[in-house]
Amino acid sequence: MSESVITDDLYARNMAALFRTDGYLAQRIDEAIDDGSVIVEASRKGAPCVAVRVAGADRPVYLHSRVDPLDEAERFAASVELGDDFCFIVGGFGLGHHIKALFNRLKGESFLIVTEPNLVLLKAALGAVDLVDVLASGRCIILTSDDKAQMQTRLEPRNTLMMLGAKFVSHPASERVAGEFHATMRKRIADHMTYWRMTLVTLVANSRITCRNVANNLPRYLSTPPINILHDRFKGYPAIVVSAGPSLRRNIDQLAQLKGKAVIICVQTTFKTLLDRGITPDFVTSLDYHEMSRRFFENVKDFSGTHLVAEPKATWHVIDAYRGPVSLLSNDFARLLVGDELGARAGLKAGATVAHLAFYLALFMGCEPVVLVGQDLGYTDHVYYTPGTAMHEMWRPELNRFCTMEMKEWERIVRARKILMKVKDIHGRNIYTDEQLFTYLQQFEGDFAAVPGRVIDATEGGVRKSNTQVCTLAEVAQRYCREPIPHDRFAYRDELNWNDVSRLERGRDEVKKRVEDLERMTTTCRRLTELLKELTGLLDDPAKFNRRLKEVDRLRAEVRQQERTYQMISAVAQLAELQRYSADRRLELAGVEGKERARGQLQRDIRFVEAVIEGAEVLREILDECLGRFDMAMAATQSEK
Repeated sequence: MSESVITDDLYARNMAALFRTDGYLAQRIDEAIDDGSVIVEASRKGAPCVAVRVAGADRPVYLHSRVDPLDEAERFAASVELGDDFCFIVGGFGLGHHIKALFNRLKGESFLIVTEPNLVLLKAALGAVDLVDVLASGRCIILTSDDKAQMQTRLEPRNTLMMLGAKFVSHPASERVAGEFHATMRKRIADHMTYWRMTLVTLVANSRITCRNVANNLPRYLSTPPINILHDRFKGYPAIVVSAGPSLRRNIDQLAQLKGKAVIICVQTTFKTLLDRGITPDFVTSLDYHEMSRRFFENVKDFSGTHLVAEPKATWHVIDAYRGPVSLLSNDFARLLVGDELGARAGLKAGATVAHLAFYLALFMGCEPVVLVGQDLGYTDHVYYTPGTAMHEMWRPELNRFCTMEMKEWERIVRARKILMKVKDIHGRNIYTDEQLFTYLQQFEGDFAAVPGRVIDATEGGVRKSNTQVCTLAEVAQRYCREPIPHDRFAYRDELNWNDVSRLERGRDEVKKRVEDLERMTTTCRRLTELLKELTGLLDDPAKFNRRLKEVDRLRAEVRQQERTYQMISAVAQLAELQRYSADRRLELAGVEGKERARGQLQRDIRFVEAVIEGAEVLREILDECLGRFDMAMAATQSEK
């Protein structure tokens, strides 16, 4: 590095700004040692320029114009069409000239993601160019590694904004130096956006049915013991998470010999399949919201040997049908309904699937290693489910000589033809998966990277998963499942009261209070809507507008005082929250001022308050149904007495 264009004072100010927004990166940059590969020099116009020595190249590659890098940076920034996008992903930092120029064009909360693997280059940039405003803003995220977990952590706070509009921007000079890295990062970020988009769509689409399920499960939520007693209960013992992927048929029969030597946790889809083979899993997990899930538990005679751990958002048909040990996890909406005193209990990280939930349960119980079986996350041998699952039983009435089980399996796959993609399996061969399964893989790989213990993929097929050790289930049995788990670890099942009805009456009283709170909120919002519409017609009469605005402010204050009720409605009306968030950001992006901005804000507020009223009406129906469920549970208790 040339010291003539680098100053300690500038470096210190830039580093101070970076430490406030990304201390970990700042420390790594500060510790980077100059290896002579980065050459900083003055351009003809005086602004610093940089060249990077690349292995195998005859001469260094310049990342900026040697004549006028600032003019070049402005032209680069001007070439980027901002449109309605909020996120711009740039491959290559250089000395930051083009980053600074593009940043200065951004409006509102728009932000940059910059991929740059060269810490020495970043160190040179901080000593050569004033980037304080860019770094201090928190709206320039610099990614220096393709580590998936680290990337997800850095991007998570801005996931929703990314979903509203993101654009990839290439910096040609940087591509010549580290093109492979930037290509990898573009794919990583695109995969992350795919995963988050699927998560967001699912959250919005299912918000109402999720709240309804939680409310209808409240009587069991209050009367069944939490999972607190399971924390570290099986510490140091292996766990086998059994999923329903097609590879399960290869090693399912080996599970019988592992019963008692490993904690067997199955997903609801494989529960009856295991029972039919004489294998009683120790735990089964459920979180699916659809009523269809109860088919996985029908015609089971004895539930006593398996503990169901379920999200309260799981359909109440499953929770009602399960007549064995049940624990429901902590849930924010349930706590809003009955309060923290009644609703407090341990929970687990939110998972996209029952397999994620089973994995988190194994970690919560202290199991090590955690072994995956039947977790294909792809179409091994061009089938979706392992033979004999409950899904096959559901398809059976449709089968005939023109419609075989193989045809049903292929139909299940080709329904996703628009989102099919090729990935590598555990043997390095191409295998099909789809966008949904791929998002599940993204979450799993992020989880595996954060686990201090071992995660073993004994699926013997399916997609290759990073941060796992691949081996067969027979090898797992030989290495980790040699000693039986002491019986006293399972003694809690005989010690706990699995149907404690003593809190039902208090729970019903709390829900009744929420109904009364909801009526007050709805009345306030209806009046607020009337006033907002009135204000729209008063934009040309400032004096009258301001007088009416005082009444609007008073009603808004009333809404803020009913924060608990507002949170309940928001849980039901997730789409309204997303639309308001989007409208706010787009108003900032549009840059309109004065009367037009006020009109846009009023229209945004009217749409939002109307959506809140609609959500309140839906919530009232949910709470009325919930009260009926409490009445039935309490009546059943009286009958038993």
